[in-house]
Amino acid sequence: MSELANLTPVRVYYEDTDFSGRVYHASYVRFLERGRTEWLRQMGLRHDTLAQANTAFAVKRLQIDFRAPAFIDDALEVETGIAGLGGAALRFRQRILRGEHVLVVAEAQVVTISNNRPVRPPRELVGRLRGLGVDHTINAVAERRKPKS
Repeated sequence: MSELANLTPVRVYYEDTDFSGRVYHASYVRFLERGRTEWLRQMGLRHDTLAQANTAFAVKRLQIDFRAPAFIDDALEVETGIAGLGGAALRFRQRILRGEHVLVVAEAQVVTISNNRPVRPPRELVGRLRGLGVDHTINAVAERRKPKS
């Protein structure tokens, strides 16, 4: 696994499941958030430090593909990697796995905010990502999606 990716272990508890013992769909959103938080820690950033600087991350877009269920007491791993950055946004690709089995595939676009306005991500994070070879792919993709006038 590269420095751009993180594996976060997650255990499925009773509170994560529905009446059938399967993981409730909204629980996967929490698991994915934990993965992104641990990825930030790996990059040297913590939410409490960001909060002191009046900076936070807000999810703008989250696309989830549910492929197979997880069950109570399963040991899962959330794989999180950066897929691009641009302007105020970071794009993540994530998977939730049980062993070698892929249960969930997700992509999240997260926006850096301060005083409820989009701002560029912290310089130390952008510098580290550039040093690891991450380019500015989000803006290029957004430009291609714009309808022509």
